Amino acid sequence: MTKVFIVEDDLAITKEMIKEFQKWRYLAKTVTDWDRVVEEIQDWQPNIVIMDITLPTFDGFYWTGKLRQVSEVPIIFVSAAEMDPNAVRAIATGADDYLVKPFSLNVLVSKVQAVLRRTQKTMQSLSALNFEDYRLNVLTNELTYQGKAVKLTPTEGIILKLLFLNAGKTVTKTQLMQQIWQGGQFIEADVLNVNISRLRDKLEQVGLRNQLVTERGHGYRLVSANEN
Repeated sequence: MTKVFIVEDDLAITKEMIKEFQKWRYLAKTVTDWDRVVEEIQDWQPNIVIMDITLPTFDGFYWTGKLRQVSEVPIIFVSAAEMDPNAVRAIATGADDYLVKPFSLNVLVSKVQAVLRRTQKTMQSLSALNFEDYRLNVLTNELTYQGKAVKLTPTEGIILKLLFLNAGKTVTKTQLMQQIWQGGQFIEADVLNVNISRLRDKLEQVGLRNQLVTERGHGYRLVSANEN
């Protein structure tokens, strides 16, 4: 059964979320100790996390950063703050999607289902893809090269998978947003840009950064070492 962990300190909102998820036969629970948020998430092993920004002790950006050190579980931010720049910061911290309050519970469930669909689709696809001497494990979102390994978030893994599958060809921003965020709804281009920037930083660790080329006004292309 799908498990949703809710990191939200407004009890009324949390209760409504839990009630809505129960309608979809999802198990849902929330934080009991605000000093042990990451530990509670790890102990319960949810399929997805709903993360508010304004929280007791530390904010959602802090907890997302801490969680990303030990887990790649998908995270959806919810906040009363405006989409920009908080959405960009949330994605940069490690979130997979963002939703602004007030929101319809139906929209929240749709976002959860969209993130879970693309995560499960990745898990059910080819276990590994190769580009030159680089190997991407799409089950673990781990990129390896000559004994070095770098761990990607689920969103970064999907982006790199699309680039691997279309090596040498331009993948447009529209194609990326449609594939990653189920049609690109509720997502701004800046959010994709942040994911690309974060991916480039990780690719640098294995010497692949310069082979991810930006095609101005179009999208991105993964090129061979000799072409670059």
